[in-house]
Formats: sequence, structure tokens, C-alpha cells
Amino acid sequence: MIEMSDAFTVFVRHEEKVLLMQRADEVSDLPGAWDGVYGYGDPDDDDAVKARIVESTGIPVEKLVRVRQGPSRGIAMGNSLLEVTPILYLAESNEVTPKTLYKNSEWVDPGMIGKKEYSTPSLRDMYGDVASFLYILKTSIGQEQNVAREIQARLSGSGSLMDIKDEIYGVLSPNYMKGYIFVEASAFHHVEKLIGRAGVSTTPIKNCRKVLDGESPLEDVLPYLEPKAATSGIEEGCIVEIHGGAFRGQSARVIRVTESKEEVTVELFEAAVPVALTVRADQVRVTQRVE
Repeated sequence: MIEMSDAFTVFVRHEEKVLLMQRADEVSDLPGAWDGVYGYGDPDDDDAVKARIVESTGIPVEKLVRVRQGPSRGIAMGNSLLEVTPILYLAESNEVTPKTLYKNSEWVDPGMIGKKEYSTPSLRDMYGDVASFLYILKTSIGQEQNVAREIQARLSGSGSLMDIKDEIYGVLSPNYMKGYIFVEASAFHHVEKLIGRAGVSTTPIKNCRKVLDGESPLEDVLPYLEPKAATSGIEEGCIVEIHGGAFRGQSARVIRVTESKEEVTVELFEAAVPVALTVRADQVRVTQRVE
């Protein structure tokens, strides 16, 4: 006879990282598997859940804040069918001492949860029930903004996408990134449905080719979300070509870089008398770098 029990898996976030705990080798169920903080009992009992986090991780209770919980999932473990409820907490501390079921811990980017070779059942899906992942959509170059606008229009309308509106949290199309846009969502299949690549009820979005496989680690995406300074890659001594203003097309050597103003000061090669000229950094192109 299968016994029903209440249980919970807590995902603890600290800044952009989520805490994964590795079960000890002597644990009877799933030894060595990566997990959240697992416990038995009523998931609505905040004091009991916090006590489990504290005894498993050593994170002080006063540094824990409950955010939300998701729907329970039926998960079979041995002879027990568990109703496991995912819960999200924020932690002010990232100092962890694995105890109880666990031998190791690791703070990981949420996009890496699904890449663990061995984890407890539905770990990635349960995280998506209380938080979100970043997905990358490949688009036709020059059509990024149009695809983003079409996605926003679909989310603001009614019809076949009503059931996934709450699963899509945002869309981002940086002006300086060509051929890709980002969607924040709870699961991959929701994004596929959104763009018409899953099921038959939604028309595929024009110029949106596909969703890249898997969740994207935030640390890989952040460099594309933060525009580079115009002076990035320009150093004193570099040879540049000016492509804006009255000196367009002339070559010069950089003699000073002013990052705070995003300006560079150069000396023109073709000037009869050396003249220091200050121009905006986005008006020059590096043609030869300093060795």
C-alpha cells in the first residue's frame, strides 16, 4: 500500500544564486543526489520550515525571508508517494554548513539546476514553480524589436495563451544585441507555446526561429544586458580611425582615455603640427591595438 505524506523542498536564494544541497551517501532515498532543503511536514508552517532550513544549512533564522510557495507535486520515493511542495526563501547570508541529510552544498546559477547529472525528481520543475529561468530566443537579425513587440501583444491579449500568461514574466531585447532576445519564464515549454513552436493553437511568430535548448545561466547573459562603455577596448597607444565629425576617415594615435566622459584624446597622423583632439569614444574605431 502506498502511503501519502506531506513534504516540502525549499529553494534558498542569495542574490542571483540558489542553494543546492547534496545528499549524503548513507541516506536511504537518493544518496548523492542534489536537492533543495528537503523536509517532512506542513509546508504552510513557516516556523517549522525555517527550523528545517536552519538545521540543514546553519543559516540563522533571522536571515531568512519567505517569498512564496508553489503547487505540490506527487513524487514517488521508495514505498511512499509524497506530496512535495516547493517553497522559495531569500537568505541574507551565503555561509552554509551542510547537516542532517546532506554532505555538500553549492550556490549555483538557476540555469545550472537542470544541468546537474543526478538530482532529486522534478527539482528543476519545482524551482520553476516558485521562481523563473532565462531563455534565449533566436530571431532574424534586425527583427529583434518586432519579435519582442509581438510577444508583448500576445501576452496582453486573450485566447489560447491565457493559461500561460502568469508563467511568462518578461521579455527583453537589448538594442546592441543582434539576432537574439531574452524571455523570463517558469519553464521551457511555456516559451515554446508562446512563440507558436509547440501545439497547434498558436501561430508561429514571424522571424522568431526557435528557443535555444535549456535554461540560460544568468552569469552568461548579464554581459549582454549591461551595455559596454564606449571606451571599452580603447587604450593609450592604440591606432584608431575617426568615423564621425569633421575628421572622418583620418587615422590617429590615442594619447588619453577619459572613461568618466567616454572620450578619447588623439593625435592626428596627417596634421602638419601635432594637435591633441578630443572626440567621443563612439566616433573612433580601433585599427591597431597596443602590443
